[in-house]
Amino acid sequence: MKKTIASIMVMLGLGSSACSQTPRQPEVDTFETESGKMVKFHALVHSSIRIEYGDMELYIDPVTKLGNRTIDYTSMPQANFIFVTHEHGDHYDKEAIKRLTKVGTRFITNQRCADMQGYGLVMKNGDKEDLNSGIKVEAVPAYNTSEGRTQFHPKGRDNGYILTLDGLRIYIAGDTEDIPEIAGIQDIDIAFLPCNQPYTMTPEQLIRAARIVKPKVLFPYHYGQTDVSTLPASLKADGIDVRIRHYE
Repeated sequence: MKKTIASIMVMLGLGSSACSQTPRQPEVDTFETESGKMVKFHALVHSSIRIEYGDMELYIDPVTKLGNRTIDYTSMPQANFIFVTHEHGDHYDKEAIKRLTKVGTRFITNQRCADMQGYGLVMKNGDKEDLNSGIKVEAVPAYNTSEGRTQFHPKGRDNGYILTLDGLRIYIAGDTEDIPEIAGIQDIDIAFLPCNQPYTMTPEQLIRAARIVKPKVLFPYHYGQTDVSTLPASLKADGIDVRIRHYE
């Protein structure tokens, strides 16, 4: 393994699928890139992730409110980059984007969200961008394939993203099932895979996807009320470090 990946800190205990009404501090996992830079992942809610990379702040699908959980973005640093996968309300939130935006913030998304927001760097499946600051991004497919589900996330509309931060490769799958294109996603250090039937993957689909991608560390996310507690044991023999955080 080329990269040194060390978990430094977990602020709270492992999550369950139950949604708490008590405000909590985000759990934080810290990793080290190949040149010794720190990358911190803050588990905000569901599919909302804050990433600290040096003095850069990246946000994935920031939303202000989900069910009875509210995220106070005014208490967090504003963004250098905001990535949004698609327009559903648990991923795209104009209010969160407004609070996180400052002069120079770059908004990266698909065509639908750029149209709704009125601006943005549009990426289609397969597009790649060098965002400078040691950050590269590739937009990858994210869609449903199961009968009766394809209307939720049609092929070609939404994005997943592969972020490369100083050599550390992070796959953020977005809302997808275990689609054939996953076979082309390789050399992943950290993966975020969704597990929320009927909109994304079943636990069985997630296990299949994880065995194809083979990330070193896996965070199930977007899991709502789906029980993901058995996933660490299911993938232990595959050498995948599965970490359950509060991504209900």
